[in-house]
Amino acid sequence: MVRVKKIVEDVSGWLRLYDDGSVDRTWTGPPQVKFMAESVPPHDQYIDGVATRDVVAYPKSGLRVRIYLPEKTPEEEATKLPVLLHFHGGGFCISEADWFMYYTIYTRFARQARAIVVSVFLRRAPEHRLPAAVDDGYSALCWLSSQAKSCTETSLSGADFNRVFLIGDSSGGNLVHHVAARAGKEDLSPLRLAGAIPVHPGFCRPERSRSEMEQPESPFLTLDMVDKFIAMALPVGSTKEHPITCPMGAAAPPLEELKLPPMLLCLAEKDMILDTEREYYEAMKKANKDIEILMSVGMGHSFYLNKIAVDNDPATAAQTDAFYAGVVEFIRKH
Repeated sequence: MVRVKKIVEDVSGWLRLYDDGSVDRTWTGPPQVKFMAESVPPHDQYIDGVATRDVVAYPKSGLRVRIYLPEKTPEEEATKLPVLLHFHGGGFCISEADWFMYYTIYTRFARQARAIVVSVFLRRAPEHRLPAAVDDGYSALCWLSSQAKSCTETSLSGADFNRVFLIGDSSGGNLVHHVAARAGKEDLSPLRLAGAIPVHPGFCRPERSRSEMEQPESPFLTLDMVDKFIAMALPVGSTKEHPITCPMGAAAPPLEELKLPPMLLCLAEKDMILDTEREYYEAMKKANKDIEILMSVGMGHSFYLNKIAVDNDPATAAQTDAFYAGVVEFIRKH
């Protein structure tokens, strides 16, 4: 007799966890948005000014990255380009570096920032609980450091390893903080971490914040996702007070003791987790860290990933343009 698997957890159309430990990440929400979570194959030829390739950084562990390479103009031929090391969001449980939503964002960043983007295929929970994703993010940074010493990856031959930036959205924003903190304890030279850009980072506490209670939910963030994804991702027995989800909390290393690069904290006015993100900002300022805010007015969590809204709503399009411009300005400044 064939045993029928039972769903133990179903998270907002994004993920189903079964009683045998298996996970199904097939999108079951509105079919019109499914395209945003579909893989885009890599292409060596330049399409709209950007080529992409997938590289196995560490054959032993299987850690992979996707590289976005902007086509250089004749004037840029001798110029080295800054590197953006990207950590995808998804509550540590969903998303891939090659999803259409990220492809759209990071081809545009490669073009506008004149930067090489390296996006990490992170291990995901619940199969790989934290700190697995933090370890992967840091391993990718170490791989870039090894390329800075002796470049074996041809697509990185034009990289300026003196200007490497970390960027990550939602849970990837948490990784930006923790990878930067880990990097501050090590010598990664000749690589230099020039800046860190957490975008709508998934910082939270066990008790509900006012913004969690008052701000509207979106396909990219619901209270159900916050609670269930974090419960699946954190080490067994942990609460949201864990340092990975609450780096400004009592359980985390004191911010004053961390060596961190200049930081651009990107926030959205209507983000459900805005209050805890602001709490992080205040704690960083109190610790005398170099941090500034880029606020997206009237927008919700990860709004710029929603291509339907970006294409059809003028306000979302304008705030997305302003978001790109602010990040590009930060990169050029550092």
